[in-house]
Amino acid sequence: MKFIRKQVDKIKPNFEKGGKLYFLHSFFDAVETFLFVPNKVTQKGAHIRDAVDMKRTMIIVVMAMIPAFLFGVYNTGYQHALATGAALDFWSMIGYGLIKILPIFIVVYVVGLGIEIIFAQIRKHEVNEGFFVSGFLIPLIMPVDVPLWMVAVATAFAVIFGKEVFGGSGMNILNPALTARAFLFFAYPAFMSGDKVWIGGMLKGEGIIDGFSGATPMAQAAEGSTQFVNGAGNALSNWDMFLGIMPGSIGETSTLAILLGAVLLIATGVGSLRIMISVLAGGALMGIILNLFAINPYMELPWWNHFIIGGFAFGMVFMATDPVTASQTAKGKIIYGVLIGMLAILFRVLNPAFPEGMMLAILLMNVFAPLIDYYVVQGNINKRMKRFKHAKA
Repeated sequence: MKFIRKQVDKIKPNFEKGGKLYFLHSFFDAVETFLFVPNKVTQKGAHIRDAVDMKRTMIIVVMAMIPAFLFGVYNTGYQHALATGAALDFWSMIGYGLIKILPIFIVVYVVGLGIEIIFAQIRKHEVNEGFFVSGFLIPLIMPVDVPLWMVAVATAFAVIFGKEVFGGSGMNILNPALTARAFLFFAYPAFMSGDKVWIGGMLKGEGIIDGFSGATPMAQAAEGSTQFVNGAGNALSNWDMFLGIMPGSIGETSTLAILLGAVLLIATGVGSLRIMISVLAGGALMGIILNLFAINPYMELPWWNHFIIGGFAFGMVFMATDPVTASQTAKGKIIYGVLIGMLAILFRVLNPAFPEGMMLAILLMNVFAPLIDYYVVQGNINKRMKRFKHAKA
């Protein structure tokens, strides 16, 4: 690392003010910050000295998503092997998964970071590490067969209209990754739903065996099925769905892998346990209510089954807990989380045209999070004012 540090210091003057490559200053700063811990400190205003900076926080979140990513690679290859009738060879499945998934990551980071660097250069700001996480989230919530040009357009939309127009990282009111998915869902619904987009190669018909279906358990539930099957028609047990061996978005299928990431986020204090538990409680409550008044098979689905299909677990752990777009007060986090859980299940079951309700529920509550915090703070102020008046009397 000393050699790299020397080389970076050698070319650094070219990117500083007055240098011939100053127009690339923000790009150079982003690369340097990625390679080395910044040596800058706050010069004015109230601040807290702490060893945990944004870069370390973002890295912890990415580390928490690694289990979901690795399982997504395996599951992509596994589902393709089932669809084509190929031998279930572990390394072949891993290789196929990487070939399908890595290009999505590359497109997201190239487009997203490119736009962030342009905006940072125009504003003469440093490139924030926030997209380091968003760039990892976006591919994990995408279907494996989504066209790369759509990924590029969705990423650009999310960064520009979901983030930069509000002032950049820390100022956005909507989760950027979910903004990208919402854009794709409403702009190109055929590539974000249906049976083919969830299995690599089905859109191109790469030797898919006759009768194979890529329908996800959520799509099967929306059609009134209570017994879920994989593409080959074999029954999926609850354990299979908990592990994630089923069609779905790249990183959302394995509840087990997602919970491993949740443990890391909670242990390090990066993720809010209060929000996660509240989302879980809200989802369970709405599931039980629907069970009590069930008039169709989807409403009869056991409340706990909602947690192991679709993107509920992923949204609960990695999306709802976004510190920028979530509620900030302790009581507000509980209200925010419970409403997300309840709305997600409600949207799923009562809106057949929108089978995955987690995305819409989180985006909706992102908008209302500041209002929730406002009324929580006002409630505390009013309570203290009454206590003060009573004591004074």
